[in-house]
Amino acid sequence: MKKDIQIGYEYFKNSSELSDIEKQLFERAKEARENAYAPYSQFLVGCSVLLENGEIYSGNNQENAAYPSGLCAERTTVFWVAANFPNMKIKKIFVVGGPKEFHEKNPPIPPCGACRQSLIEYETKQNENIDLYFSSMNEEVVKVHAVKDLLPFYFDSTFL
Repeated sequence: MKKDIQIGYEYFKNSSELSDIEKQLFERAKEARENAYAPYSQFLVGCSVLLENGEIYSGNNQENAAYPSGLCAERTTVFWVAANFPNMKIKKIFVVGGPKEFHEKNPPIPPCGACRQSLIEYETKQNENIDLYFSSMNEEVVKVHAVKDLLPFYFDSTFL
């Protein structure tokens, strides 16, 4: 039996089409991207997170000469948020990434597989979907209404 999976998403041609809070998240992720430590790949990623209390926190990727000891922006940010606000729900996550030398043709950069799996953990823990946005510096934005939309066959604690 063959089955298909469809993923719904929203596409924004540029950040001017976003709501005010989405624009704030985009700007915070862009700012965080500028401080990324990526001397080896020259691939800078920033992430911002909106919590249910309205606070926004951000982080960026951190590389290490001993690959794979570094950490992606999404996990850096979400792990810090979870460590400091363990009972606070995450409402939105915004990721902005791309090469240090910006090219207008860079497409929106989605989270890697390891980040998708890590983000699923928090979406499952809070029993509530997290809006996930991803973009590059050209300001095209893709939005999914749940992390699990990007990882439909995810692994969680129900398998343990």
